[in-house]
Amino acid sequence: RTLADALMAPTRIYVKPLLSLMASVEVKGMAHITGGGFIENVPRIMPDGLCARIDLTAWPMPPLFTLMQQTGGLDWMEMYNIFNMGIGMVMAVNPNMADKALEAARQAGETAYIIGDVVQGEEKVQLLK
Repeated sequence: RTLADALMAPTRIYVKPLLSLMASVEVKGMAHITGGGFIENVPRIMPDGLCARIDLTAWPMPPLFTLMQQTGGLDWMEMYNIFNMGIGMVMAVNPNMADKALEAARQAGETAYIIGDVVQGEEKVQLLK
């Protein structure tokens, strides 16, 4: 698609795939990664004493974000604070249900990845490279 089409693409709505996924897997938390990126949105679903560790290499980042970073001279961490970087929705599920959640997402027509885990910690989110 063109650069203009990519930049003007509307926010994805995940209601139908989420309802399908939630029918087969217990979801502990969800964060729609919109304005505020990972750094502002993921902490909203993390209880005190738990930290979401996000592996920034766990999914292929769309080339649009590399172009934006290079053209705008933005710091990568700033990019993850502003944009979704190719992940529109984060769901927290029990680790032993992760494969079932992936399959349910795929059955609903979504591309899904395991992008991290939850550990004890005072920080609500850590971005790991």
